[in-house]
Amino acid sequence: MNKTKKTKILIIGSGPAGYTAALYAARANLDPIIITGLNQGGQLMNTTEIENWPTTYSNISGSDLMELFLSNVKKFNTEIIIDNIINANLKKRPFILTGDSGTDYICESVIIATGSSPKKLGLDSEEEFLGKGVSYCATCDGMFYKDKNVVVIGGGNTAIEDALYLSNICRNVTLVHRHDKFRAEPILLDRINNKVSKNIISIRTFYTINKIEGTEDKLTNIVLLSSKNNSLENIATDGVFIAIGHNPNTNIFNDLMKTKEGYIITRKDDKNFQTMTSIEGIFAAGDVQDNIYRQAITSSGTGCMAALDAQRWLEKNDV
Repeated sequence: MNKTKKTKILIIGSGPAGYTAALYAARANLDPIIITGLNQGGQLMNTTEIENWPTTYSNISGSDLMELFLSNVKKFNTEIIIDNIINANLKKRPFILTGDSGTDYICESVIIATGSSPKKLGLDSEEEFLGKGVSYCATCDGMFYKDKNVVVIGGGNTAIEDALYLSNICRNVTLVHRHDKFRAEPILLDRINNKVSKNIISIRTFYTINKIEGTEDKLTNIVLLSSKNNSLENIATDGVFIAIGHNPNTNIFNDLMKTKEGYIITRKDDKNFQTMTSIEGIFAAGDVQDNIYRQAITSSGTGCMAALDAQRWLEKNDV
């Protein structure tokens, strides 16, 4: 028989959205429980330096920033459980969610803050140089490559937007795409072509990355593979931004509530409960419901919103 834990608010995820939601819920005396998931601290744990968090901290690492989040949440006696939710029964209240540990979490409301994961190329060298030149977020890490040469991988809106953003910071930007047709919006392609005409951005089509190389401390070059003739080409670069998309971490929820391309749909037009999902009492915050901004600060903001929405919803329902 499974163990059971009961709470008014169960928060799933331990990135900026989950920790912020827990902070607000705890300060409202709702005694939340956080289920950390497999990647405690979220995507920021892979970021070596953060310069765009609006505090006085200088060049703080992602892991150190998340440790500050965690310390603040602990200060308000939030129960933090290292577990991974593998099943959810959301058909009626109280909701029952089951963890990998065999524990059933029984709750009146849920805040889903499981985030998203960047799609990866699948190279061993990609993992080797993560944080040493490989990045999945141009707006997070672009300034570390000021006046340097970088490569952007991808052919959709994100890749084009990243290339345009980096072109205002870096010495040179090379955009690499495996096809010759880009999936981005025409207006973005017009902007890219303008930059190409000024030799600010260069485009390499029909290429994929074969290998990422460098020293022990940093990336120095990439090896491109031509899809036309299988030839290899070496390009010196200081950084590689992989922009081939994200996957929201919503596998167990996709068939339970309304989603779009895997992202949970929230009631953004509801003036009372903007973060509520299609299920009463279930809320979503952070990247799991945001396929546009995907920043630590926006995730934290929606975590606050979800906690306030959940608090009002619980009061409305006399829970």
